[in-house]
Amino acid sequence: MSSRIPSLLSLAFLSITLLACAEAERTKGSVLPETLQNSSMMTSSEQQIELETAVLGAGCFWCVEAVFSELNGVVEVTSGYTGGSTRDPSYKEVCSGSTGHAEVAMIKFDPETISFTELLEVFWQTHDPTTKDRQGADVGTQYRSAIFFTNEEQQRIATELRSELDASGAFDRPIVTEITALGTFYPAEDYHQDYYALNGEQGYCQMVIRPKLEKFRKVFANKLKP
Repeated sequence: MSSRIPSLLSLAFLSITLLACAEAERTKGSVLPETLQNSSMMTSSEQQIELETAVLGAGCFWCVEAVFSELNGVVEVTSGYTGGSTRDPSYKEVCSGSTGHAEVAMIKFDPETISFTELLEVFWQTHDPTTKDRQGADVGTQYRSAIFFTNEEQQRIATELRSELDASGAFDRPIVTEITALGTFYPAEDYHQDYYALNGEQGYCQMVIRPKLEKFRKVFANKLKP
């Protein structure tokens, strides 16, 4: 990955602004596309904050969840599966590569604090979007780079940014990030949620997630939660 990424990405992201986008409601079983049409409200400091939703795949969802959970303006991150054909798949089924699902993170965020464009800036700088169906030693379609948009505005922003990044030469190879409409989202099993926070001493966390987080914190220090 080129060392020019931060400066080139900053130039690319200056040309895009984010309008309103819909918010997906997490349920015990699944989140269907039509539910994204209904905004959800939550109370914070006695004020109503309308949250928005981004669904991103960037390799193992343990890594994605750990990164985005630290961003100021991100309220909740849920690890899960989407993009496949099997109904309510298990982790074992997804890892087999037979379901077509990607490991993703559903990110609920406050757009007044952090925008969808800013989330994509973090997304493209915290994984390698030029390797098809692979992130490091994690290989398979479930680890593909993907943006599952919830409305046309998210689709426009993601598509334009991908094109600008490719044209800028920010990466040494073409970006292969999939940009597709969000279908059914299935929350992953409970033991996958907050995985790094609860299992920080585990081998994968120490060897893969921790180094990624350390780099992320340096690059995006001004975007982290207090």
